[in-house]
Amino acid sequence: MLIIKRFSRSAIYLLMICSVSVYSQVDLSKTGQSTMNFLLVSTSSRASALGEAFTSLGIGSESMFYNPAGLAGIQKQFDIILNYAQWIADINYLSGGFAWNFGNYGVAGISLLTVDYGTVNGTSLVPRGMEDIYRNGYIENGPVSNVAAYTIGLTYAKAISKEFAIGGNIKIAGQNLGENNFYDGTTKENNAAKLVFDAGIKYITGFKSFMFGMYIRNFASNIKRELVDEQLPLIFSLGAALNVMEVIDPAIANDNVINVAADFLHQNSYSERVNLGIEYKFMQILSLRGGYQTNRDLASWSGGIGLNTSLSDYNFELSYSYSKFEIFNNVNRLSIQISF
Repeated sequence: MLIIKRFSRSAIYLLMICSVSVYSQVDLSKTGQSTMNFLLVSTSSRASALGEAFTSLGIGSESMFYNPAGLAGIQKQFDIILNYAQWIADINYLSGGFAWNFGNYGVAGISLLTVDYGTVNGTSLVPRGMEDIYRNGYIENGPVSNVAAYTIGLTYAKAISKEFAIGGNIKIAGQNLGENNFYDGTTKENNAAKLVFDAGIKYITGFKSFMFGMYIRNFASNIKRELVDEQLPLIFSLGAALNVMEVIDPAIANDNVINVAADFLHQNSYSERVNLGIEYKFMQILSLRGGYQTNRDLASWSGGIGLNTSLSDYNFELSYSYSKFEIFNNVNRLSIQISF
C-alpha cells in the first residue's frame, strides 16, 4: 500500500511538472493560430450540457474524449457510447467509443471521431491578363471533394488504488482540406495527419465524494504547411467535483444527487477559461444538467437531460444537450451509452 501511495504521488507530481512545462511554453501572442481545431469540439451530450466541466466527472467510454483516467471508473465489463453533434455552419460530428474492463489489469478502449464539413466550394486565383473576365478576383471551382477530419485512438486506464486512477490516450488525428488548383493547371493536396497524446489523472480525496482531476490533451509536434509551423490546440485542465447532497443531507444523497463541477483551462490558442457545471440526478433515472463557459466568443450557457434505465444486466442512458451560440445556429447533441 505504501508503494502504491508513493506511485500515486509520483504520478501526480510528474503530470504537474509536465503541465507547468507546457504552460511555460505556451505563447499567448499566438492566440487563435492553432490548427486542427476540430479537436476542441465537445461531442458528448453530458459533457456539453455541463459546460464541459468534465475533467473530474467523466466516467467510462465518453471520458476517452476528455480525461482518459475516467475510463478506469466503469463498473461493467463493456461500455459503449455513440455521440452525434449538429455543429455550426452545417458541420456535423460523429464519435464513438468502446471500452473493455479487464479487472485488476485495467481498462482498455478504442475511440473514433469523424467530422463532416458539408459542402465546401473551392476557388483559385485569377491568371494575369484575365482580370477583366473574373471581376470578383477569383475563379469558382465548384464543390471541393474529400474535405473531412478524423481521429482514431487507443486508451488505457487503471485504478492504482481506491483513490487514484491514471490514464493515457494515443491517437492519430487527420484533416483533409481538399486540394489547391493553380492557374497553370497543377494541383496540390492539403492533407495532414499527426500522432497525438493525451494523459490524465483522477484523485478521490476521501472527503465525501470530493474529487479532482488533471489532464493534458493534444500533445504533439507541429504541423508544417508550406513554410509555416502550426501547433495543435494543446489544453491543460484542472478540475474538481462534488456531490453537494452528501454535505447537505447524506441520508438522501444516493437517490438525489447534485453534482457540481468546475474546470480551469489553459490553452495555447486562447487565454484562460473556466467551465462550470451542475447536474441533478433523481433515483439514478432522470438527470437534469446545466453549464456555463466563461471567456468565450460564441458559446456561453448550455443545458441538457439524461434518461437512464436497466434491462437485465444492460444499462442504457440517452442524453441530449443544447448549447447557446452567438451569431451561428445553436448546437444540439445526442448521445447513447450502453454498459453490460
